[in-house]
Amino acid sequence: MKADSQAYIDKKAFFDKVLTIYGRKAVLEALEDDTLEIYKLHLSSSNRSAEVLERMEALAKKRGVEVRYCSKEQLSRISKNAKQDQGVALDIVLSDFYSLEAFLAQKEAYRILALDGVLNPQNLGMIIRSCTAGNIDAILLPTKGAAQITPLVIKASVGTLFKMPIIQTKSLYHSLNVLSKEGASLYALSSHASSDYREVNYPTKSVFVLGNESEGVSKEVMGLCSEAIAIPMQRGVESLNVAVTASLLAFLS
Repeated sequence: MKADSQAYIDKKAFFDKVLTIYGRKAVLEALEDDTLEIYKLHLSSSNRSAEVLERMEALAKKRGVEVRYCSKEQLSRISKNAKQDQGVALDIVLSDFYSLEAFLAQKEAYRILALDGVLNPQNLGMIIRSCTAGNIDAILLPTKGAAQITPLVIKASVGTLFKMPIIQTKSLYHSLNVLSKEGASLYALSSHASSDYREVNYPTKSVFVLGNESEGVSKEVMGLCSEAIAIPMQRGVESLNVAVTASLLAFLS
């Protein structure tokens, strides 16, 4: 029974790191990238012959990737986007996808960027790019009520998604509460805050919370935060785009 339980845990841990992308251009580019670990290629049996599909199959065969042929309906359930999948989907294994517990087991000090209701995929992609280039150790991303990893996000991140640790959570509130109890200080970005983000002495465990593009950080999440911080604005500008804000935080010394 113990062996069965461990096998289940190992299997779940593996599939927690699997990201499914879709669309012929995105899938072909991923198959051509030798640095990515590919799990499975899904092709709709209703696809008409095309050079790009032949190229995908050849690359999959060369890399020893399983190719699964399925009905159009089955593929739409896999891609979760029947209108844009173009009859193809690809499972990528992202070694930098973590549960919060797994991340904390590896890090004693960290700076995490938590996203509370960021909905625009292009914003998410640009946030990932800035965090990868800067001093952020991981992005905390809810699996509901927020933009998810899609080909558009991958494109906006200019491939940096595959280099940035992503912590997926079903409940941002719960994960932030865990981080708080673990000793982290939580900082909510707010245009109404009096503290200048440049003047705060951030501890070794810090979490920056960025809110929804129009409504900001939710009241529930704000209640967990140690402090609200602001980026000072000049000439009557009310606020910055959330991706620009993330970039400034990523390069804090």
